[in-house]
Amino acid sequence: MKINKRNTILFLAAITILTLSFGCQNSKEKDKHSQASQVTLKAEAGSYQLYVNGEPFYIKGAGLECGDIQSLAAHGGNAMRTWRTDTQCRKGNEILDEAQKNGLMVCMGLEIARERHGFDYNDNAAVREQFEYARAEVLKYKDHPALLAWGVGNELNLHYDNPKVWDAVNEIAEMIHEIDPNHPVTTMLAGADKNVLAVLAERCPDLDYLSFQLYGDIVNLPRYLHEANYTGAYVVSEWGATGHWEVGKTAWGRPIEPTSHQKALDYHDRYQSAIAGDPKHCIGSFVFLWGQKQERTPTWYGMFLENGHSTEAVDVMEFVWTGQWPENRAPALDSFEVDGQTAYQNIYLAPGFTAKAAARVSDPENDALTYRWEIMPEVPEHHQSDGGDFEKRPETILQSTSQEPELSFTAPETPGAYRIFVYAADGNNKSATANIPFYVK
Repeated sequence: MKINKRNTILFLAAITILTLSFGCQNSKEKDKHSQASQVTLKAEAGSYQLYVNGEPFYIKGAGLECGDIQSLAAHGGNAMRTWRTDTQCRKGNEILDEAQKNGLMVCMGLEIARERHGFDYNDNAAVREQFEYARAEVLKYKDHPALLAWGVGNELNLHYDNPKVWDAVNEIAEMIHEIDPNHPVTTMLAGADKNVLAVLAERCPDLDYLSFQLYGDIVNLPRYLHEANYTGAYVVSEWGATGHWEVGKTAWGRPIEPTSHQKALDYHDRYQSAIAGDPKHCIGSFVFLWGQKQERTPTWYGMFLENGHSTEAVDVMEFVWTGQWPENRAPALDSFEVDGQTAYQNIYLAPGFTAKAAARVSDPENDALTYRWEIMPEVPEHHQSDGGDFEKRPETILQSTSQEPELSFTAPETPGAYRIFVYAADGNNKSATANIPFYVK
């Protein structure tokens, strides 16, 4: 077969151009995810300021792993945090890509083992293996433009004894600064105990700032930091509804959950006093939780419900972040009673007894409300989680819907501890909620 030399040259030239063009496209795609943001923390005239690519950045963030990233941005948030790089819902690169798409920065958590889960910080081989894991994760994500900071471990001081954990944290922080000079490093602490802060001051000099996690106790954070003589920068990396360990309990030992309306009031007041109230040292916060989780109840800590509806707490965060309330606001649940008694009155019911639950709910736009009711047993004590660990949701044993804010229900035949829940939906994917513990005896 005779080969046409001229056609062959033209063909090879075309292939070369296509290859170069394809390589250019790949290079552009790669560059899009390899231009690390320059994040710096500066002390200026007694105050601390975070900068992203030279621009001042105040963290208006939320804790979010499986929640709606787009909705966080839509409500005025500019950042999110995770507890680990890969979550049960998304891989680390997916989190960063989606955050970037929506204009959010990410404080990426590094999963560090906890002593309360059995990790031994005297085991040098295990500590070294953990260090290498952290190094590999940092190398994997350090150049993504949506990366804001690294969070080394979560509440490592909860139920711990061995101070060597902080040596491991500092070694990781030192390593991060060596291979990723563009992002600050912190660790998330349960509370703000002055003894813990003293140990960190000695053992963790490579941390750029500290992150504190408090709930009802957040109102005392300024005092705790003053007593500990901590004058550095900090973030409040978890805060929100009053914790189940901080509220009143029934006579049979079950915590009484605040209504969604009371939580919203608390979110507003706590943000203003404990976060916005310290502009010199506090560089922002991550509210908990932009999503839903089961912890004592399915409604306690999530700012969203299982069906995806948002609560008043979401409206509050939009207001404190943007200065504007949303056009449509969530309903407000003013009271909830069973046979005229509140959750604080230790309600006992006989098996099979018919009782009446009644809620009083208002809606800012006077939207027509639909009511959903549920009864479920309490989480057995031996299945209750600690420190936010996984907790199995109890099975629902009654579910009903109505257009009226009242429900007659029959108490379960099996003795024990239960809760009745009410959800009031406004037809615009927003709901109010409350629950009352009761005991069948």
